[in-house]
Amino acid sequence: MSKVLEVCVDSLESAVAALNGGADRLELCSSLIEGGLTPTPGLLTKIQNMNPRKVPVYCMLRCRPGNFIYKIEEVEIMKEDAKILRRSGADGFVFGALANNADVDMKTCREIIKACYPLPVTFHRAFDFVRRPTIEVEVIIDLGFERILTSGKQQTAQVGVKLIKKLIEQAGSRIILMPGGGVNKDNIKYILDNTEAKEIHGSFKKLKDEPKSENQENEEIINVAEENVPVYVTDEDAVAEIVNMLKTV
Repeated sequence: MSKVLEVCVDSLESAVAALNGGADRLELCSSLIEGGLTPTPGLLTKIQNMNPRKVPVYCMLRCRPGNFIYKIEEVEIMKEDAKILRRSGADGFVFGALANNADVDMKTCREIIKACYPLPVTFHRAFDFVRRPTIEVEVIIDLGFERILTSGKQQTAQVGVKLIKKLIEQAGSRIILMPGGGVNKDNIKYILDNTEAKEIHGSFKKLKDEPKSENQENEEIINVAEENVPVYVTDEDAVAEIVNMLKTV
């Protein structure tokens, strides 16, 4: 049985590439360069209208970059975003909240889960900042999350395979542990072989080759809106290649 591939996207172009490449699920956000923030309802609606296979689209709930310790007002923003995105066609949500002591913030999580109900929820890589992963995985299970996205408290899932495998063995069938972080075609087999995970997550992005505008070609004209900021998009061919790989691992 092939593994499930979730592709993280932050634009319509990336979403279309991931869907065409054969992704099993999308994690939709904005501003991946900041770790992923809440996407717009308009983007979600457009993607769902271009989603003939009805691939599930899970939306990130993260109202700002930075840490995962949220103020009451920020929690209210994410709850309202969840309600709007749910009405706009979200199939599930991805979020995580921590307390000041780096434990899971149970109260905040319960509030946001209630706003997401009845849709499923994934606890994102905020998990990689908890103090006691083997304890907090039990808390997350009790809260009712469907899965946990984790790099095993390391920079990449490849480095964190030991902890990921330990958590998968601990959780059994009670929750899905999904490796993510630095996943690519060169290390995906190693990660799966060493964790026995059933799902895996990545962005599989490439640098977008954008043509220069006339303003950029004219050195005498400076346009702040057209600074040479690199733009990354999902690589459809890379997704398709990994989908094929997952059929055999």
